[in-house]
Amino acid sequence: MSSNKSVVRIGNASGFYGDRFTAVQEMLDGGELDYLTGDYLAELTMLILGRDRLKDPNLGYAKTFLRQMEGSLGSAMDKGVKIVVNAGGLNPHGLAVALRELAEKLGLDTQIAFVNGDDLVSRADELGLGSPLTANAYLGAFGIKSALDRGADVVVTGRVTDASLTVGPAASAFDWCHRDLDSLAGAVVAGHIIECGAQATGGNYSFFTELKSMGHLGFPIAEISADGSSVITKHDGTGGAVSVGTVTAQLLYEIGGPRYLGPDVTTRIDSIKLAQVGDDRVAVTGVRGENPPSTLKVSLNHLAGIRNEIDVVLTGLDIEAKAALFQEQFTAALPTKPEQLDWELARLDRPDADTEEGASALLRCIARDTDPKKVGRPFSATAVELALATYPGFTLTAPPGNGTPFGVFEPGYVDAALVEHRVTQPDGVSVRIDPSPLRGEVEPDVSEPGSSRQTDWGPTRIAPLGEIAGARSGDKGGTANIGVWVRSDDEFAWLDETLTVERVKELLPEVADLTVHRYRLPNLRAVNFVVEEVLGRGVADNVRFDPQAKGMGEWLRSRHVAIPTRFDRRTN
Repeated sequence: MSSNKSVVRIGNASGFYGDRFTAVQEMLDGGELDYLTGDYLAELTMLILGRDRLKDPNLGYAKTFLRQMEGSLGSAMDKGVKIVVNAGGLNPHGLAVALRELAEKLGLDTQIAFVNGDDLVSRADELGLGSPLTANAYLGAFGIKSALDRGADVVVTGRVTDASLTVGPAASAFDWCHRDLDSLAGAVVAGHIIECGAQATGGNYSFFTELKSMGHLGFPIAEISADGSSVITKHDGTGGAVSVGTVTAQLLYEIGGPRYLGPDVTTRIDSIKLAQVGDDRVAVTGVRGENPPSTLKVSLNHLAGIRNEIDVVLTGLDIEAKAALFQEQFTAALPTKPEQLDWELARLDRPDADTEEGASALLRCIARDTDPKKVGRPFSATAVELALATYPGFTLTAPPGNGTPFGVFEPGYVDAALVEHRVTQPDGVSVRIDPSPLRGEVEPDVSEPGSSRQTDWGPTRIAPLGEIAGARSGDKGGTANIGVWVRSDDEFAWLDETLTVERVKELLPEVADLTVHRYRLPNLRAVNFVVEEVLGRGVADNVRFDPQAKGMGEWLRSRHVAIPTRFDRRTN
């Protein structure tokens, strides 16, 4: 359905399941919108919804969205704002039914459509995906486009790519087809920028101290044109900021190399051009698209067993000896040994501390097993039994518990032609959406370790990298990415030469023995590092201090390097 508008305004009101509840109404009240999107799904969320569905087959969708619509559906209808969300999770049909019942209760004539076909769990074995708890293919935008073309007011989906929530409305508004690769790629970039909500308006931003307002952040809006170019903005009067910096930070979130693969288009991240064109307005232009791959990525979650944890406090002197004593005693006293037992000593203590907390470290023991008896209350109770028989000052941070189920995530891939992408229109007619006819082999990105140049940058001083460089990091299963950027061309020349794979491994010793890929993104003045296996088998299974690598970029920024003094004037 083509629009007469030269620009469509697509806002976002959710970056994850649990984001600000009031954001939907705030976005509807804050100013003009044509579409409002919401991203409710993450890899961990699919596992949570899978466990919900095991308890009740009628569940499996994001219940928060339904509650949001109780107060906001009428407002959206009055304002003519169409809503597109992936809150359907594992049960988009169930959510659509619940929304129809809600609309009837509210006396609204709301046209509701849903997109499904992503759920492959019943076919997982035949598709070579094993026997997972959940198996969901990442669908593209054309099911959403079809629903909007047929007059849907609300479109709920299962697992589509996050950016498809934005691409679908833009494709409907401008009647794009699969061959409009550059336009589709431009909308993918806009969708990637706004999909995580306030992360595009100053949230999780390295240089947050430079922003005037960091109170109640506004959510982002993409003003998309017919050629796929866009301007990223937010409603007037809301907190935060939209700048080249905040947009760059979000563009680097959870990406790999220059090619960003999707079901409808392969987007060239290295083609993006950003420009500040007004207060809280950043233009995104020049985006190029290539043919999409022949396969679809599949999110696979497996229930892996039961996990339990104890944390004991070690205070004062002889921290290492105290930790060794407790570990030896506890391991010997366990009635049964779990399949996996991990120990981690966090040295948070400091010498001659003026508070007890400042003099204390934490020793963490995490047990995992498929047998709940081996990691249940007898496991944690063993620590309590040692209370009067171990190191001086023993105390636990929490009472004994029974442990909780945990899962693991892994990606799979299937031929796009084997996935029955469907949209059920408001009139009940179900339509199959064919995959892109342009799909095929995609040239792989090439990682390079870094420059061997030795430029004379003049005098330097030792300081945190973050004085001139921003960073954004995140997780994809067991892999983490760290995107690092600077704000001028000469700073990028220095960063590109300085921040090699070898140097990153020196600065972050935890990744020294892991495979690290490095990709250059000169248009963004950025380099992106992808660290394999640093997060184990994903957030639900990971016992790392920062299981989703959210702070890894900030850790890198805190490390000291030799920074040319010629850049000092920019940090004053």
